[in-house]
Amino acid sequence: MQIVKKNQPQLLVISTLFPHEGQPSAGLFIRERMFRVGRHLPLVVVAPTPWFPGQSFLRRLRPHFRPPAPRREIQDGVEIYRPRFLSVPGFFKWLDGWSLAFAVVPTLWQLRHRFSLIDAHFAYPEGYAATLLGRWFGVPVTITLRGTEVPIARFPFRRRLMLKGLAGATRVFAVAASLKCHVIGLGADSQKIRVVGNGVDTEKFTPVSRVEARRRFKLPSEGPVLISVGGLVERKGFHRVIEVLPALREQFPDLHYLIIGGSGPEGDMSEQLRRQVQSLGLGESVHFLGALPSQQLKWPLSAADVFVLATRNEGWANVFLEAMACGLPVITTEVGGNREVVSDIQLGTVVPFGDPKALEAALREALSHSWDRAAIRKHACENHWDYRVEVLVQEFEALVDGNKIGTRVKPVSKEFRS
Repeated sequence: MQIVKKNQPQLLVISTLFPHEGQPSAGLFIRERMFRVGRHLPLVVVAPTPWFPGQSFLRRLRPHFRPPAPRREIQDGVEIYRPRFLSVPGFFKWLDGWSLAFAVVPTLWQLRHRFSLIDAHFAYPEGYAATLLGRWFGVPVTITLRGTEVPIARFPFRRRLMLKGLAGATRVFAVAASLKCHVIGLGADSQKIRVVGNGVDTEKFTPVSRVEARRRFKLPSEGPVLISVGGLVERKGFHRVIEVLPALREQFPDLHYLIIGGSGPEGDMSEQLRRQVQSLGLGESVHFLGALPSQQLKWPLSAADVFVLATRNEGWANVFLEAMACGLPVITTEVGGNREVVSDIQLGTVVPFGDPKALEAALREALSHSWDRAAIRKHACENHWDYRVEVLVQEFEALVDGNKIGTRVKPVSKEFRS
């Protein structure tokens, strides 16, 4: 057990998105970030699970819908609690914030001597619920903006609750400057928001032998290879990449495309993608490799030449830095914080969302270009997790030590200045 020093922050992390055996890839970016903070500060995780009566029957029709999760478990020495809260899909989502807050009170009462700060991920429902809980338990609250704040803002009542939560938080972190600007435009206080992007583990994500990597996946030793990694859902845009492959194959007849990922909380469109591949006659060129553990991703990334993600919405896509750490340029869309990660033409290209011609042209150029892969990896190394964690730990310490905010830590690179 970690020894708590006097006045040391004890964190209670709240997030409905957190990995477990039924959803091993859900919220990995949150776990990676906060478990690294947990090496410096004691923390416990409360990951409330949405529930409504009879949802097990719905799961018979949609097997990947809200897979069962253990009520309590330990991951890497950190305790995870998963109390249920009432949440009816598609209806009354504006009640989720209240429902979540009241549902987790017994768990927080049980843990009341183990936290001095609540750290919530996503502004709604977690952020709003956390500010209620912070008042009830008399502790400061931080909220991290991660990208869902953009679609939530389209719903007036949820937007109002989201902003109320941000107003009640002691400190707000945004994983991208675009998210900070977004909520400021909605009326949030800019003075309490600090941009702290996600990072990358450059020891885990590192180039390996291209020859061996291609051999592993039965790919030809020569010829161009594209790769995408993410949940097989509409937002990530695998279908938008598949759509332009026939045109690309006119110039690159030996082109292969690797798809890494599986179902996620947003759904599963794997069968739709497979049908699209067959209808376009791409069965020999597109490879569905399934969801892979993060420690294995360096192999397909090292087998590829270019990373592509034609995504509809992102906060901060960790996978871009992971690809860069393996030396890959990134082609992606002008949404969320994508341009903040792909911040230089030496790192890749950002194209307008929903423009297949622009996506096709960018991929043609990327596959023909001679990239400085060492420079790309260097950029990833400059964004290592250690630098992000240093900022977060100092912020948490300042909050608990008299609720002071604004500790200044020299950023690693200019795009993360808040």
